[in-house]
Amino acid sequence: MSEESDLERTEEATPRRLEKAREEGQVARSQELTTFTLLMSAAVGILMMGAALMDKLVKIMQSGMQMERELAFQPELMINRFYELAIEGLISMAPMLFLLLVVAFFAPMLLSGWLISAKAVIPDFKRIDPIKGFSRIFSMRSLIELVKAILKTIIIGGVAVWVIWHNKESVMALLTVSIDLGISRTGDFLATSFLLIIGAMIMIVGIDVPFQLWQHAKQLRMTQDEVRKEHKESEGDPYVKSRIRNLQREAARRRMMSEIPKADVIVTNPTHYAVALRYQSNSMRAPKVVAKGVHLLAARIREIATEHRIPILEAPPLARALYHHSELESEIPEKLYTAVAEVLAYVFQLRRYNEYGGSEPKPPIDVPVPAELDQVKFAV
Repeated sequence: MSEESDLERTEEATPRRLEKAREEGQVARSQELTTFTLLMSAAVGILMMGAALMDKLVKIMQSGMQMERELAFQPELMINRFYELAIEGLISMAPMLFLLLVVAFFAPMLLSGWLISAKAVIPDFKRIDPIKGFSRIFSMRSLIELVKAILKTIIIGGVAVWVIWHNKESVMALLTVSIDLGISRTGDFLATSFLLIIGAMIMIVGIDVPFQLWQHAKQLRMTQDEVRKEHKESEGDPYVKSRIRNLQREAARRRMMSEIPKADVIVTNPTHYAVALRYQSNSMRAPKVVAKGVHLLAARIREIATEHRIPILEAPPLARALYHHSELESEIPEKLYTAVAEVLAYVFQLRRYNEYGGSEPKPPIDVPVPAELDQVKFAV
């Protein structure tokens, strides 16, 4: 079952999956990189501070080896003296210890950066499942870890043997020098040997870091169903989104229809297009489109206009231009100012005629519309 599951996980982890895994504390970590960084820092620290540290420790040792007669008969003085020497030793080693503490804190962040996850420390009883634990012992990951351990032993052991064999004459020569010079040379030899041996771990780190990154990416791989499900959760169910859009369009349509009784004129095609215009000289810089539609919606706009006695003017080019180049609740294009001005002039004359009588105004004919705005003049 697990093999089939692994075969099905062919998709790379999505950003959301990576973020979720990071929140749970699942990031790529290389223990070899952390160990190498810590040991290499210790080697560099010994080379830089080893001489001073050695001098201080030698002085502490010399002071501790001196025996005074009073200390032999007063144990409490010996305890105090031991305490003082221990404090001096810790102070002497404080720079080295501080360096190792800082490196130990930041070394794990080299591969995956800073991470604070509360979920990683929550008890998980699945981790102590004996069946899963037994399967992990004989897993491919355990086999790779075993190979790494053998390889590490061979490399580090081989380098150590080479260093000792290469410096065997120098080591034997230490027997012929003074104690102070022997201690100094021994310290240099150990520091240099330690640095070379730890440097050999670069090979192991070079293998382990890519493997950990690959293993982490493999563990977070997803099936196609998981990718589709995540996409649906993040982007929303297409059916629900379609339903929401339909509701929004319906609400916008109802809102648009409620604005038709406030319009000053309806410009029509006459049957295919209908655009409702409104203009208030005291609050608008230019006329605005309050409703527009085609076919059935255009017919409904004309019905509502007829019910509320809104003038309807047949001007096919202007109706098409207004429909295609104007947005709802927006001002008409500047290129249509002249044409709409003729229409509104007719509407205001018609309104005056209905109120005071007189000669009935004639609707404008051949309203001027720029040819580039009437893109569908041959369509209907």
